[in-house]
Amino acid sequence: MKKPAKGPTTNGILTLRHIAEALSEAHELPKRQVNEMMTQVIDFIAKSLKKGEKIRLSGLGILQVRKRAARMGRNPQTGEPVKIKASKKIAFRAAKDLKESI
Repeated sequence: MKKPAKGPTTNGILTLRHIAEALSEAHELPKRQVNEMMTQVIDFIAKSLKKGEKIRLSGLGILQVRKRAARMGRNPQTGEPVKIKASKKIAFRAAKDLKESI
C-alpha cells in the first residue's frame, strides 16, 4: 500500500474528490470505483442520520441529529418578537484525540 498523495486542494478546502483521488492512488484502485464507494458511504451516513442514529467514526468524532426546541427570536430589522419553530440539526462532536492533535 502506497502513501496517500498530497495533492493540491482548492482554496485550502479538501473535497470528496481530493480524498477519492488520494485513496485511489494509495490503494491502486480506479478513481471511479473509489468515488462510488465514497458516495455510498455518505449516502449510508445520511440515511442513518435520518433514522436518528448516531454515527461514531473512530479517531474523527460523532455525528448525530439534535432536536432544537421552539423558541422566541427577534426580527433584526424591526425588533419585533418572532416565534421560531422547533427544528433538527446535525451536530458533530470531534474525538478527543483529534482535538488534541490540532
